[in-house]
Amino acid sequence: MIFITARFRVRPEHADRWPEIVADFTRATRAEPGCLWFDWSRSVADPTEYVLVEAFRDDEAGAAHVRSAHFKAAQQTLPPHLAQTPRIVNTTVPQDDWSLLGEMAVPGHE
Repeated sequence: MIFITARFRVRPEHADRWPEIVADFTRATRAEPGCLWFDWSRSVADPTEYVLVEAFRDDEAGAAHVRSAHFKAAQQTLPPHLAQTPRIVNTTVPQDDWSLLGEMAVPGHE
């Protein structure tokens, strides 16, 4: 799968509304057949920072995402809400779901 983590620094005046601002983009991306997950989290250390963790089935699904109308729309509508260009880590990993963190196993709750 393609595994991507991106850090978005949002302008302070838009930070509380960020989930609403990206709602259509998030909904459309999650509906893509090759999307495994697309999840936003807000930093507890910096309320203007959001982290996006996303995964796509394979290179073809990742390319389809970038070619989608909703991605192209986000390229136009999201940057005015940002304080800086997002930072990204993008890699391919040989799995198709989350693995268990064995070092913190919870007995009976695998």
